[in-house]
Amino acid sequence: MSLRPAPLICLLTAGHVSSTPRVLKEADTLSAAGYRVHIVAARNFAPSDRLDDALLAQAPWQITRLSATDGPGALARKLMRQLARRLIRAKPGATVRLAARVQYAGAIAQTRLAARLRADLYLGHQLAGLPMAVLAAQAAGTLAGFDLEDYHDGETAEAMRDPALAAAAHILQSRLLPACRHLTAASPLIAEKYAQEHGVNPQVLLNVFPLSQAPLEPAIPPPITAESPAVLYWFSQTVGPGRGLEAMVRAAARMHTPVELQLRGHVWPDYRAGLDRLAREVGLARPIRFLPLGPATEMARLAAHAHLGLSTEEANTPNHDLCLANKSFIYLLAGLPQLLSATRAHRLLAPGLGAAARLVDLPEHGETARTVDALLSDPRHCTEARAAAWRLGRERYNWDFEQSVFLASVRRLVPLSR
Repeated sequence: MSLRPAPLICLLTAGHVSSTPRVLKEADTLSAAGYRVHIVAARNFAPSDRLDDALLAQAPWQITRLSATDGPGALARKLMRQLARRLIRAKPGATVRLAARVQYAGAIAQTRLAARLRADLYLGHQLAGLPMAVLAAQAAGTLAGFDLEDYHDGETAEAMRDPALAAAAHILQSRLLPACRHLTAASPLIAEKYAQEHGVNPQVLLNVFPLSQAPLEPAIPPPITAESPAVLYWFSQTVGPGRGLEAMVRAAARMHTPVELQLRGHVWPDYRAGLDRLAREVGLARPIRFLPLGPATEMARLAAHAHLGLSTEEANTPNHDLCLANKSFIYLLAGLPQLLSATRAHRLLAPGLGAAARLVDLPEHGETARTVDALLSDPRHCTEARAAAWRLGRERYNWDFEQSVFLASVRRLVPLSR
């Protein structure tokens, strides 16, 4: 008698797999637990293709990718999205499918790809993943779940000002969140906000990373001198505005400690030129060092050489005020102390990080400079801060600890055969 195959879990994202670390962690965890896993993702940002390919070469799961820029149907999907944007503004009671197209041109096409898999559970990521997961699950007659990595009603200033995107976000969340049998949120304040506004009860699943991605031992940076300045390190997929970088340039220029700002990620030439111009205007002693995109699994090791990590989110949108970005937890895994901007989420997190973090009001450039100077000028404080970060990264803020929350929820809905 043949054995019944393990349950199939399908994860859906409108992004590249290399730029959606929560998808990667969930896929790897589910595969290791014994589930079959298939990701349905997109290709829409050429610099990420190389990083995707490196991941896929060793992936224990399968993937189907839809190109947003070329291939069959790409132009038609873009045109249909433009039409959907016009229709949704004229129809407050628009359908979920129409709202899904407004949110992401490839939403319905990826839904069809996912539905053909007949998965036992569909898990959506990013707001576009919500309709994809629920509609695919309905077509397959199975279950859906969703990960609230962001507060989608206030995710970006652009979306909040765009009537079509705002209408789509409201339709998708108000109608589909109650259909999700599995719900997670990336910060306590995001979970609280959704409970208040949508009457759902997500489980908090922090943006932490596996211990296997950590350095084998704590890094020991060289002594700080004019020739070997302290490294202030920041990373993201894209280096751009609204991330506190301009404020850090101004603060760094006021510091007495020799420092070098290192920014990792894809940067558009105009933004880079503007940031370099600002650095010259405020008298930053050393040029900003721009570093290329790195593999998703190497981010902690790539950060470990620095003296201080920068978690400088601006509270310029409700989401930035409520979210806990992956930077904070990558720095802990790297054994790196960090500077936290005083968003609501960071104010809630900071007390638990103790010596591993310094909380500042980012627009107060002088205060920020003094806070960083005080840390970096005292070798004993630097050593204590690095030790605290290393300990927290290993004892609490890692995926090896956090994944139990995720697996328990999935096993409750889709148990593995014994």
